[in-house]
Amino acid sequence: MSNLVVKETISMKDGRSIIIETGRLAKQADGSVIVREKNTILLATVVVSNETKNEPNFLPLTVDYREKYSAGGKIPGGFIKREGRPSDEEILTMRLVDRVLRPTFPDSFKKEIQVMISLLSYDKTVLPDGLAGLAASAALSVAGIPFNGPISEIRIIRLNGKFIINPSLEQLKKSDIDLIVGGSNHSILMIEGEMKEVKENEFLETLITAHKAIKLQIEAQIRLVNKLSNNCVFLFNDQKSINCHQEENKILEKELFLFSYEKIKKIYQSFLNKKKRSIQEKIVLNDFKKKFLIEEKIDKKEAIIDFFFEKIKKKITRNLILKNGIRLDGRTSKQIRSISSFVDYLPEVHGSALFSRGETQSLTTVTLGSSLDANKIDNVIMENQEKFYLHYNFPPFSTGEIRSIRGVSRREVGHGNLAQRALKNIIPNNPYTIRVVSDILESNGSSSMATVCAASLALMDAGIPIKNPVSGISMGLFMEDEKKIIISDILGEEDHFGDLDFKITGTKYGMTACQMDVKTIKGVTYDLLNQILVQALEGRLFILKKMLESLPRYRKKMKPNAPKIYTLNIPKNFIGSVIGPGGKVIQEIQSCTNTNITIEEKGDLGYIEILGKNDEKIKKAINRIQEIAFVPELGKVYQAKIKSIKDFGAFVEISKGIEGLLHISEIGWKRLNNIEEEFHVGDIIDVKFMGIDEKKKKMKLSRKVLLPRPIKKNE
Repeated sequence: MSNLVVKETISMKDGRSIIIETGRLAKQADGSVIVREKNTILLATVVVSNETKNEPNFLPLTVDYREKYSAGGKIPGGFIKREGRPSDEEILTMRLVDRVLRPTFPDSFKKEIQVMISLLSYDKTVLPDGLAGLAASAALSVAGIPFNGPISEIRIIRLNGKFIINPSLEQLKKSDIDLIVGGSNHSILMIEGEMKEVKENEFLETLITAHKAIKLQIEAQIRLVNKLSNNCVFLFNDQKSINCHQEENKILEKELFLFSYEKIKKIYQSFLNKKKRSIQEKIVLNDFKKKFLIEEKIDKKEAIIDFFFEKIKKKITRNLILKNGIRLDGRTSKQIRSISSFVDYLPEVHGSALFSRGETQSLTTVTLGSSLDANKIDNVIMENQEKFYLHYNFPPFSTGEIRSIRGVSRREVGHGNLAQRALKNIIPNNPYTIRVVSDILESNGSSSMATVCAASLALMDAGIPIKNPVSGISMGLFMEDEKKIIISDILGEEDHFGDLDFKITGTKYGMTACQMDVKTIKGVTYDLLNQILVQALEGRLFILKKMLESLPRYRKKMKPNAPKIYTLNIPKNFIGSVIGPGGKVIQEIQSCTNTNITIEEKGDLGYIEILGKNDEKIKKAINRIQEIAFVPELGKVYQAKIKSIKDFGAFVEISKGIEGLLHISEIGWKRLNNIEEEFHVGDIIDVKFMGIDEKKKKMKLSRKVLLPRPIKKNE
């Protein structure tokens, strides 16, 4: 890279602009750029190793995205006052960038690449994740790294029927379509997002609008590179940096092909289940290794043999589908695997469902809690409390594998987020915090979509009155020359060897979320996308119908062991009285009623939430709080207990601890010389609340207005 500072501007249709700059910061990286929209600034850097990795089946690409707390004028919370492990939101942005970049690299490029993106400044009117893909692509482009770019990504929303590119967080919250779209100059490569039950044609219109904005960003990157090309020499435009197969490896590939092709093809045409098919594949592979490799060469050649074996499996899978219309399990292109589902599978949880589709199985639970159980998000972009969240677990036994478990993987975060977005807009307003957990017990493709189906049923089983149940399907595509075959409900191998994986969720009224990854830079046309959406709708509705056979509607009553939540509001000035000194009062109420009570100040009110399992005890807690925070209602009649009698009237208690003076003139219509002529201490009488005496700031009570007025003799 040159020391020359070069800038390029992207002019957006709404008058805003995005600036790409290189040559000022991080000049020892192989490529670095600054991307700025308003006061949101990202720095993206790229470094490529000098050595070639000997990992034939893997592109050593790492994408890292971090948000500096200083970018938003914040200091990290918690005990350690520095940025730590990436948040879920940062991981999701890393995945978005990785997914659009990875298919753009040639198969032969095996040098390790690290892309690092940092949020340096955050303007609340521009969300940074929509700029991260542009920054990464621009950094790769100025470094001269051989990839099929430039590409770009944008965030697009629809608000009040209008599309907005790179919106603010406030605009995002009010939108009915929210998508991150990545693409090349020719086609869409990646989609991720959520919708509020929109139709397929509306979704397609959003993609077309997004792609126009992407093209503007790609053109700006090309202009930037052209400016640089006159002033510096790119490091990686020498194609010698691309690793090529050695001659001896080509011979080995040919021998493996002759030995295994027909054997594997025969296995695939037997329509075995995944486990049996995998065992037969391993037998063929191991037989070749025993026959063609002497022991001392196995370690050196095993990785390249495994790579060639994957190529053979891919070739056979693709040929069977494209030329013979045969899938590995014998289904037609539109056929859905066998479906079974059970609700209330785990009797002691608040809601549960077991959903199986073919060899993919999700056991999903719903747990209900109070606002104290909300998922607290505190990062540079937002401070929020999620009262609905979903966690996705993918243990190694689900695919018959052994691997060490080191926390939650990026894949688990991404799949859980997709399922959560698919369901969040059908959750009604309710006082509960809802945690959904999907454990994948068996996996052969579309486990995130199985999670969506199982979660819908588990929510219904828990008695959550969801607006409409949601189903999900994963679509695949195989392309060769002019031939294109769309397949529904893809298997793991069809995902791995195909040209597209398109996950789509929705209700019977419209789409709620989607995630698409194209495995080739060729991408897909709008017409082809429309065909996929039409076929997916047919599959989604079929799956939804099968789901509802196990539970047609949500349960009218929650499970007996599910907590009950009651809410009430009190005047703000009573909050301290309900809590008591050092929390003594509220702790005593919780202890004697076996409830959990939270109080939150909202405007002029105290919002109280009471959680418990016994209705009678909850009512007791409510009564205690209402007694403490009693506010008499104008014109209401109360049963009052006479506490003391004076010459000028009687002090009466209209609620526990709430006393007022019933003046002697308001006791009755006749004149009294002695109040005890009418009643005594301890008597219960009816009184009407007449308001507050503004001068004396005391209650005005009357018994007289409740008694019939005597008729005068002359009337």
